[in-house]
Amino acid sequence: MKLPTLYAGILIKRYKRFLADVNTPDGVITAHCPNTGAMTGCAEPGSPVWYSLSDNPKRKYAATWEFVDTSEGLCSVNTGRANKLVAELLASGALGGFSGTVKAEASIPGGGGRFDFQMGDAYIEVKSVTLSLSDGLGAFPDAVSERALKHVHALQRMLLQGHRAVLIFCVQHLGIDRVQPAAVIDPAYADALQTAIAAGIEVYAYGMSTDLRNAVLDRELTFLINEDRTASP
Repeated sequence: MKLPTLYAGILIKRYKRFLADVNTPDGVITAHCPNTGAMTGCAEPGSPVWYSLSDNPKRKYAATWEFVDTSEGLCSVNTGRANKLVAELLASGALGGFSGTVKAEASIPGGGGRFDFQMGDAYIEVKSVTLSLSDGLGAFPDAVSERALKHVHALQRMLLQGHRAVLIFCVQHLGIDRVQPAAVIDPAYADALQTAIAAGIEVYAYGMSTDLRNAVLDRELTFLINEDRTASP
């Protein structure tokens, strides 16, 4: 995936969830923060950050916060890029066993919203991982997520209907090399995911590599379902 031109700055603060003030060589700007999570470890004041600029005159804030250099490694905070990264991964055939066209925003059979993708008989949901705990261990979610829980239940329903049900953790933090459910943060999600995996849903974790000009999911990571429930951010 080709990235937009990025500009460097220093994070002053993130606030109101969707805003961040950044100190740049030309002064302080306010950037859109495309991340609804807690961003634990990814929003420390004084951190080096990179942002893109839009030429859309209808936007209130031209800048979008894209990357942050954390104590655990470089991380993309733009969760909106996760789906494009996974779409490219699926289309490339690097994740084997899938066939057919990659269809985005697939309606959940029976109602209840949409999955990120459908590919043949497989329904696929993507979750972006940015929470780094320690020693290369990452976790999802970084805050209680009713939406993520709903998707786990929906994937399990797809199994009962005879479809493949797939969950892909898109790890946009370069310091993470293995992933687990964040049971300390969201025990309901961790329990539901463990039940769904026992029922047969497929779980994959892939890590991003980037040179800040391009990004690709090229690191297959270990997913740990029997996680250490004492681990906390």
